[in-house]
Amino acid sequence: MKDATLKQIADQLGVSITTVSKALKDYPDVSPKTKKKIVDLANKLNYTPNSFAVNLRTKQSKTVGLIVPTVDYNFFSKVFEGVLAEAEKRKYLVIILRSNEKLDIEKKQIELLLNKRVDGILMSLSNETGDFDHIKNIITNKTPLVLFDKIAKLVNCSKVAINDKKAAYDAVTYLIKKGHKKIAHFRGSFMPQNSIDRFLGYKKALEDNNIIYDSSLVYICDNNTDFEDGYENAQKAVAEHPDLDAIFAITDLVAIGIIKYLNDIKIKMPEQIAVFGFCNSFMSEIITPKLTTIDQPGYEIGKKAASILFDEIELKKTDNPIQFQSIELATSIIERGSA
Repeated sequence: MKDATLKQIADQLGVSITTVSKALKDYPDVSPKTKKKIVDLANKLNYTPNSFAVNLRTKQSKTVGLIVPTVDYNFFSKVFEGVLAEAEKRKYLVIILRSNEKLDIEKKQIELLLNKRVDGILMSLSNETGDFDHIKNIITNKTPLVLFDKIAKLVNCSKVAINDKKAAYDAVTYLIKKGHKKIAHFRGSFMPQNSIDRFLGYKKALEDNNIIYDSSLVYICDNNTDFEDGYENAQKAVAEHPDLDAIFAITDLVAIGIIKYLNDIKIKMPEQIAVFGFCNSFMSEIITPKLTTIDQPGYEIGKKAASILFDEIELKKTDNPIQFQSIELATSIIERGSA
């Protein structure tokens, strides 16, 4: 059975196609009686608008793309919720894609979204993203772009993130005030800006508290298997530094891997070694001991990034200039039993 058309509805009711179109869009210049007849028949015939025709007329797809590096973190599920809440309010659909922390996949996904003619793109960059030509292609294409969480400072677009350096500084300062002095940092890959900034915050907190930075206390977690990275590097750190008394991890999942290893070898936390995470994921509350961590406001980041994107889409539609924004959302320390 073919889909009903505006012409079929118009012919059955003896009105013009324009009248049917206006009635279905709730225009005020169609009488309530005629409008009701049209809407009732459209429902009876299961009429649905031709989205392709609508797109051609409005030059909008009412669809945006969302690219995230992973779905393993509770953080990104909160981002999804924030983006989808804002999209629903603005009557947009969201195409959600995962780059799996791979640059080549990220490039293909951008190409796909541009070919689909999405109205805008939200992105958190992969760990492998060190050059940004493919990101700049979005801007060259005049497609609104908002970066969030893992951002590129060299890309000229709006951005929503936290102050990773300050959050890490606060975490390490917290450990120092608790009396810890031999503090390891389990950091991420070398390229993501948030990994760089969290490392710099760690280092600055040590320096400001007269603790000499020791590069042998920094362990790289760059296999994209955070739990295993945390577990395996905890084995190394404990063996290489018997006097280790605290670990600051780049993510909660890395920290949970650390806690698992320390529990396995019966090291008490925080009495012997304190563990501090980053994100405030669901898992941080159910592991033993519960994880002290940085609360990263994923829902608010997603909602704000989406709101900015939709505003920029509207500005583009009306040929108004877009002023890019850099929004920094606050973090806080969640005190639990591991530190």
